[in-house]
Formats: sequence, C-alpha cells, structure tokens
Amino acid sequence: MPNLKDLKNRISSVKSTRKITKAMQMVAAAKLRRAQEAAEMSRPYTERFNAVMKKLAASVGDAENAPRLLAGTGDDKVHLLVVMTAERGLCGGFNANIAKLAKAEAADLLAQGKTVKIITVGKKGRDAMRRDYGSYFIDHVDLSDVKRVGYADAQAVAEGVLKRFDAGEFDVAKIFYSKFENVVSQIPTKQQIIPADVGDTEEVDTETFYEYEPDEEAILADLLPRGVATQIFSALLENGASEQGARMSAMDNATRNAGDMIDKLTIEYNRSRQAVITNELIEIISGAEAL
Repeated sequence: MPNLKDLKNRISSVKSTRKITKAMQMVAAAKLRRAQEAAEMSRPYTERFNAVMKKLAASVGDAENAPRLLAGTGDDKVHLLVVMTAERGLCGGFNANIAKLAKAEAADLLAQGKTVKIITVGKKGRDAMRRDYGSYFIDHVDLSDVKRVGYADAQAVAEGVLKRFDAGEFDVAKIFYSKFENVVSQIPTKQQIIPADVGDTEEVDTETFYEYEPDEEAILADLLPRGVATQIFSALLENGASEQGARMSAMDNATRNAGDMIDKLTIEYNRSRQAVITNELIEIISGAEAL
C-alpha cells in the first residue's frame, strides 16, 4: 500500500497532467474552428470540379485519344497507396484508423498478386505502416514544418505522384485520409485518384448539348492533373479538421479521466491519513494507560 507521500506526489502529478490535457483541448478547439471552415469551404469547389470532369468524361467516352489520367494504362498490376495522416499524435484513433484502412487495402492487393507501393504523408502514418509494409515504401512527405497546409503543399505531393505515373511506375493510385463529419465522428476514406474516378457517366444529362473549345480531350489533359492536386488538397483539409476534432475529443476524455483519478486518489489519501491518525491516537492512549 503506498504511503501518504507517494499518494500526495501522485495526486500532484495527475493534476499537472490534467492541466496539460485541458490546455491541449482548448488549443484543439480553437484550431478546429478554422480547420472545419477550410474543409467545408473546399467541398463545393471539389464537388463542382468533379461534376465538370464527369461531363467531360461522358463526352469523351471510350475514345482512343482520351488522356491516360482518365483512361488509365490499361492494366492494374501496380498500385500506389498514398497514406495521409497527422504529424503528431495524442488524437485518439485518428491516425490508427487511416493506417488500418491502408493496411487492409495493401493486404488485399498483395493477396491478389498485385504489386504495392506506398507513399506516406505525415510522420504518424509512416510509423504505423513501417512495421508491416516498410519494404514497400518509395517516398515520404514531411509536413512537420508547415504551420498551415496550403494548395502548394498538395500540388507538390500531386506533382511527385504524376511524375511517377508518367514514368510508368504504377497503374492505379489511391489516397487514404479521414473525412470530417463532426467532433466525435471522423470517417477513414479511400479514394482513387488515378485513373480519375468520375463516377457513373451514364447519369450525366445527355439532353443538354455542350460545345467545348478546345475539344474535350485537350481540356481534360489540362484539368486532370489539377484534379489530382485538388483531390489531395481536399483530403489534406479534411484530415486537418478530423485531426483537431479527434484531438479535442481525446483530450476531453483524458481530462475527465484525470479528474476521476484525482477523486479516487484523494479518497485513498484521506483514508490512509485517517488510518495513520487513528494509529497514532491508539498508541498515545495505550501509552497513557500503561503509565
């Protein structure tokens, strides 16, 4: 059984931890507001961009001169997985859930006899994937020095992916991130970016005729690389909001748990202190009766 000094030191230590977790919760709450606004503001643009891409893809159809970013290489033997997580921890299961989804995809592809290549964006994703799939790593993007993720950061990642595609290093590319729903709900998401996944083109309104200048193939050749950067940027913004939401929730739980632990330790301390006082009184009374 710990003595009074040990209990007192432990209570003091837990109180210090509670101050830290409370401060981190408040910081995450402040950052969450900005990150959530950025993620929500990017969604209409991304949705409209995808709608335009779908119309253009429907116009092109299965034309032989369709851009490779849309038509693909004609094969799916080599898959590139871009795993995007946070640079820091202490955000609950945010990083682990993304890594878990990516690991499941990698295991499924390897079981099918496919070749897997992995690029990680964020230190935590690299650490989570390294143990089981470290031999499949081909690159890592470090954003630890970036205070606020911008389009230029996403464009740099997209350029690296596009260069590898042009060099014939892979056939299919997918990104893994967490879509922000609310503070307590972040959904791990898998999205194919190469070849561009424009959805079901049969749903496009064919009664309205669009005439493009230049032709659809030329427009797509210019828009598709931007589409890759747009999808990555949107995923990074969703990740930013999800990270802060997960951290806020995790630090709130940690603060509550610290409070509960302090209450239990305080009760234990008071009981131990009362027992010590009782023993001292018994010794004094026993000594007085012996005289």
